[in-house]
Amino acid sequence: MGNEIKGWSSLWKNEDWLAVWIGFLIIILVLAGLTITIPKFKWTTEGEFSSFIATAGPQVERLAKDAADKGESALKDQAVALKAAMDKGDRKAVGDAAKKMQAAAKDVKDKGLKKVTGALGKAIGGHSGNLPGKIFTSQNILWSIYIGIGILVLSIIAMSLLGGNIGSFIVGFPVVYILAWISMFIAGNATVNYYGLEYVLWCLFFGLFVSNVIGVPDWLKPAVQTEFYIKTGLVILGAGILFKEIMEAGALGIIQALLVVGVVWYGCYWVATKLKVDDEFAAILASGVSICGVSAAIATSGAIKGDPKKLSYVTSLVLICAVPMLVLQPLISKWFGIPDAVAGAWLGGTLDTSGSVVAAGALISETAMKVGVIVKMSQNVLIGVAAFILAVVWTFKKAEEVPGGEKPGLIEIWYRFPKFVLGFMIASLVFSFLLDPSVVSATKGTLGGLRTFWFALAFTSIGLETRFVELAQMGGGRPAAAFLIAQGFNIIWTLILAYLIFGGIIFTAPQF
Repeated sequence: MGNEIKGWSSLWKNEDWLAVWIGFLIIILVLAGLTITIPKFKWTTEGEFSSFIATAGPQVERLAKDAADKGESALKDQAVALKAAMDKGDRKAVGDAAKKMQAAAKDVKDKGLKKVTGALGKAIGGHSGNLPGKIFTSQNILWSIYIGIGILVLSIIAMSLLGGNIGSFIVGFPVVYILAWISMFIAGNATVNYYGLEYVLWCLFFGLFVSNVIGVPDWLKPAVQTEFYIKTGLVILGAGILFKEIMEAGALGIIQALLVVGVVWYGCYWVATKLKVDDEFAAILASGVSICGVSAAIATSGAIKGDPKKLSYVTSLVLICAVPMLVLQPLISKWFGIPDAVAGAWLGGTLDTSGSVVAAGALISETAMKVGVIVKMSQNVLIGVAAFILAVVWTFKKAEEVPGGEKPGLIEIWYRFPKFVLGFMIASLVFSFLLDPSVVSATKGTLGGLRTFWFALAFTSIGLETRFVELAQMGGGRPAAAFLIAQGFNIIWTLILAYLIFGGIIFTAPQF
């Protein structure tokens, strides 16, 4: 919508620019100190909590022993107290004991022990406090409404400038928002979250259900603004993609990330094109496989102005493949005796979300989890780099298709370049190099939460715009074949790299 507008008026009549201004406005308001409480969506049932503490119990016992061996008596006592509370199954007592153990860890001198204690205490405390009833407290519901109203007001401004049907947008928006909210609620369940069934999948599911079973009425369609929601969310995402993180992640993690992303991206793109998948589809598939799944696919689709239906298709493939990989890779690592650091690097390079890397790594060891997060962090930062490069390449590619046969000029390239990618990169650079780390840390949760709402609206809209038949018939199964072939190659190639880089073959095996 509005992408044909040229000249100065494009600054307020072009969807890309409006996404940039709204994204910047949200970031500036948060930086200025606007108080926003992001609603809580994580919840753990009593049965899930019992299963969790049964698994976490041995870890607490091991922690108590390590603390005793290192002369940290205060930490040892709190770990023992926590284990006793876990044995009784009193959820509130477990949460209180976990907080006391975390407090005791502040005075621990051993950095490794302190870090392990903090992570374990946070996980146990989180599950203890994630009561289902908290999702439906008045404060949580009110903040959900406040954020919805805020997004509605900003969207109305944009839609009015773009010449949209404001009345129908106001009527339809609550429906899209409620479907997105329900999706985030379901994804917040401990078991659902553990298996990597992200809110994106549920947004697609509910959108597709309405579209294919109930039907999308005319009054709802003006509120289905997929590209606008995605572009605004991507600008906010820039604030969370920090170049400093890749520098802090360690040289080995960076080396593996570059080799995985570079080789796997090209490999998937090559396979897809050989299977006669169009360039646009191939690029989205390649980014989803090689970088970090859903987020990379979103960024790539936006950068090359891809068809939302193709993004929906790729997202579905990513999430469907994520579950068996999350379960099988840790098991394979144990069966074949893969060293923990190598296993962690393998997980970090192949699993598509940080949460799934942590979950799978924890099934192996603390070392595997730590290495996995380092590698995943390195790949995540490459989202911005890849999106920018693809935006430039695709802009030239499309500009060359301008009728007339002449080589396109710089002004034509500028008109066609996706402006929100500039917003994404500016936000990333500002948060990486210009802001104090304490400010970045303090605003990270709020901006991340707001970004999730925009993306949830986007994927709900994709579902509302899509028919099951269209998805099933898209590409005649060739895109799915390309994805699976590339994912198989990714798993093998990343394991080889993990052995070469973290297994002590090329470099000295790192100690964690």
